[in-house]
Amino acid sequence: MQSNDQAGNPVKRSSSRGFASMDPQRQREIASEGGRAAHERGTAHEFTSEEAREAGRKGGQARAENRSARQRASAMPSTESASDSGSNRGNASDR
Repeated sequence: MQSNDQAGNPVKRSSSRGFASMDPQRQREIASEGGRAAHERGTAHEFTSEEAREAGRKGGQARAENRSARQRASAMPSTESASDSGSNRGNASDR
C-alpha cells in the first residue's frame, strides 16, 4: 500500500514492516487508541494550567532566541569580499 505525505505526494517505503512504514492515517488511529487507553487507566499525564503556562513560556523564549540569532547572522556583513575570494593564489607570473 502506497501512502502520501502531508502535501499529498506519494511516499516510497523501503520496508512494509513497523509503525513508521504504516499509512499516516493508521499511525494516528493507533496513537489515538493509546492515548484513550492511558486516560482510562489513569496513567496519562494531564497538564495543569501552571505546567502549560511554563511550557508555553519556554517555547516562546526558545523561538525568540532562534529568531534573534538568525537576524544577527543575516545582518552581519560578509567577511570575504568578492575581490578577495580566490585571489590569494596569485598568477603564475607572480611566483
